[in-house]
Amino acid sequence: MITVVMGSVVPVAPDPAFAWEGPDPAAIERVVTGFAGRAGYPGVAVAITKGGRVVHVAGYGHDSTGAPVTGTTPMPVASVGKSFTALAVMRLAEAGKVTLDAPVRDYLPGFRIADPRGARITVRQLLNQTSGLTDRTLAEKSLPQPASPADAVLRARRATLAAEPGTKHFYTNTNYHIAARLVEVVTGEPFSGHLRRHVFGPLGMRASTAIDLTPRDLPRGVAKGHVYAYGASIPATEPERFVGGSDGVITTAEDMARWLIVQGNGGRAADGTRLLSAGSVAAMHTSSDPRWTYGMGWDTDGGGRVRHNGVWFTYTASQLLLPSGYGIAVLGNSGIGLGNEGTDQLANELAALLTGGDPPSPAPARLVADLVLAGLTLVSLLLGVRNLRRARAWAERFAGRPAWRPAVRLLPRLVPLALAVSLPVLLGLLVGGGRDITRLQLGYYSVALVTWTTVAAVANAGVLVVRTAVLARLRRSAAAGRTAGASS
Repeated sequence: MITVVMGSVVPVAPDPAFAWEGPDPAAIERVVTGFAGRAGYPGVAVAITKGGRVVHVAGYGHDSTGAPVTGTTPMPVASVGKSFTALAVMRLAEAGKVTLDAPVRDYLPGFRIADPRGARITVRQLLNQTSGLTDRTLAEKSLPQPASPADAVLRARRATLAAEPGTKHFYTNTNYHIAARLVEVVTGEPFSGHLRRHVFGPLGMRASTAIDLTPRDLPRGVAKGHVYAYGASIPATEPERFVGGSDGVITTAEDMARWLIVQGNGGRAADGTRLLSAGSVAAMHTSSDPRWTYGMGWDTDGGGRVRHNGVWFTYTASQLLLPSGYGIAVLGNSGIGLGNEGTDQLANELAALLTGGDPPSPAPARLVADLVLAGLTLVSLLLGVRNLRRARAWAERFAGRPAWRPAVRLLPRLVPLALAVSLPVLLGLLVGGGRDITRLQLGYYSVALVTWTTVAAVANAGVLVVRTAVLARLRRSAAAGRTAGASS
């Protein structure tokens, strides 16, 4: 077994009984580096397991300091962390300390929301995202960010429900913020400490930790991730966000290999340590209702595959379990953005390679999207300049016409401004499935989109103001001329 680090081959202690069952590391490297080049990822780390064995751990590229990414490079895995929170709760359920179908209030007496139906939300409904809470009933990114899981539960008191608990699936981080606090209250331990002692520790995940607030709590060894603009990856600090229980796990590819083994080996670690029963692992991996595909901290897709992705604005990650027994984890140091919904595409390409398929090589959608937006920005700027220069000629055409005629012609100039103002809401609805996003975070998501809408809004607003001013001046001059003529 080998690990590839920046093109060099480094031996790793193998299982004596292990025999390579998949493509060679060079084939994996071609897939990873091909994806990284197309999608704008300076650095990627990968872990692949089969049953109870690690078959490949590698780092490719570099981080924002220029240091090589390796299998031991610490990176956030974002919402992949939900599967860790779900496992912590499931362990409490197996120990008889929590009943999944009991109301959350049984364990969090202070939990209440601005909707009487909230009293019926169960622990299971938090984990399978069917509590009825949504980003639209509690704007978890736009509101002031809590500093701890306890504060997050207090913040949730202003929430309402979009549906009766247990009837619809709505993905929101708030459910897992509350679940993290439940773990704290039931165990009497801080959530991060509980994961360290009862999950990371037993699995030998010594490089892993969990944080509450970005960027405040990021460990010193975690380099800045990246945002993407016009073909360039730009180092950036993650904006302030509460991530406790929902997307706050920081780990490495090596540690994720240990995690994948537990998931693919019925809750048992490579050294035989049992973290959870096989039945509980299967329950986490399975949706409890055919109306949705989400289990508890894991999602399912066609062909019996189980997965969860994770997206920050500066990092993304994916984990994928295949029916063949392979587990795949991917950690990338570039964030979610227009034309890049994360590392799931790479996980799928690796899955195709591992199962004997031909990994696809799609177009560089991220670059194409930014180049199109760059073209639109240039066109908007040039049209704005041209229309400003022709403002007097335009005003002269409408100077003698009824006022409603130029007003009708000018009103469409407000559309780009309306688009720029409403873009966070529109993007959350159209692309994010109703997720919340702030205007600052929108800049992380797509510099090119924000630049185009801003330029278009300013250019059109400028044309509207200048044309209106010139038209008013011409009308006043004409009126003054008529008055003078009448007097003489």
